[in-house]
Amino acid sequence: MLSSFWLPVLEFWCFVGLVRAAADTVPTKLGNQTIERTVQLRTHSLFAPYIDQDLQNRWWDFGADSYVNTNKHIRLTRDRPSQMGWLWSRLPLTSTNYVIEIEFKITGEPGHLFGDGMAIWLTKERAQPGPVFGNKNEFEGLGIFLDTYANSRHTYHFPRVSSMMGDGKTAYNFANDGDGQEVGACSATFRRTNIATKLRITYVKDTFLDVKIQYQAWDEWTDCFYVEGISLPNSPFLGFSAMTGDVSDAHDIIAVSTHSAITSANTDASSKGKAGSGRKAGVPSSTWKGLLFKLFLFGGLCVGGYYGWMEYQRRKRHGAGGYGNFGGMSMGSAGAGGFGGMYTNPKRF
Repeated sequence: MLSSFWLPVLEFWCFVGLVRAAADTVPTKLGNQTIERTVQLRTHSLFAPYIDQDLQNRWWDFGADSYVNTNKHIRLTRDRPSQMGWLWSRLPLTSTNYVIEIEFKITGEPGHLFGDGMAIWLTKERAQPGPVFGNKNEFEGLGIFLDTYANSRHTYHFPRVSSMMGDGKTAYNFANDGDGQEVGACSATFRRTNIATKLRITYVKDTFLDVKIQYQAWDEWTDCFYVEGISLPNSPFLGFSAMTGDVSDAHDIIAVSTHSAITSANTDASSKGKAGSGRKAGVPSSTWKGLLFKLFLFGGLCVGGYYGWMEYQRRKRHGAGGYGNFGGMSMGSAGAGGFGGMYTNPKRF
């Protein structure tokens, strides 16, 4: 019977059409921008074993107290007082928009004071050791600090992720842990976790900076901060540094994955406000064409099913052919209307 067989089939294909249309038209969203695709940058990515047969890395430099364990990590500092280490890209990051994901680990012996923390840098200068988590003071660019030791009392708790835009002239406020200088911050217990701790930085030029952190559960990203209208230096170097003082921790970089982010064409300033484009801003025309095609298929299925049902009811009332004729018709008969033809044509799905 139609009600027990063909209607469920019709409902199934209508559902498939809607799901596929939705899948094709929902873009990847990062912040308020549409990211069409990403391309990994080998020059700014880093994975084990970290070094080649000559005990070097073509794209990265490390120094001071840092060392490489080829099976585990690049350790910036040991869990000892008065340590300092750094890791820097050799080439500047020339991509306009990018996504950087860092897997790191901060740990130490339980039962003692720990600190000071580590930093992630996107700055004009590179490999200049200093007092700000192992890097120079009065830096120019962005510093993201994973601070584990509070130098003064605050209304928020530590460990803490904070960020500062340096202009090359302003010194970091050590006494207050950069309080009042941050462009964004959040508190997160990223020290001595049971899972891999990761930080994801997404930047679209002159538009937004988005920072998320994973520390509570696998593949569970927590929003840390989001800043609009921020401009980082063009072609910055990517770096990492860490420092210990009277208190200490081990600070490790496990992996770095950097991707160039390619935004949809109509998110660029040059394409905004064009008259007569025939589409909603922020959605490519190809997406709308795909959606309209899927809706056309969906409408054809539904209309064909409706007329098939009406034909079935008419034949049933007049006793013309019963179920057998409808069954033959729906499997490709020319009299089946839209439903039979679409269902039996594999090119439609």
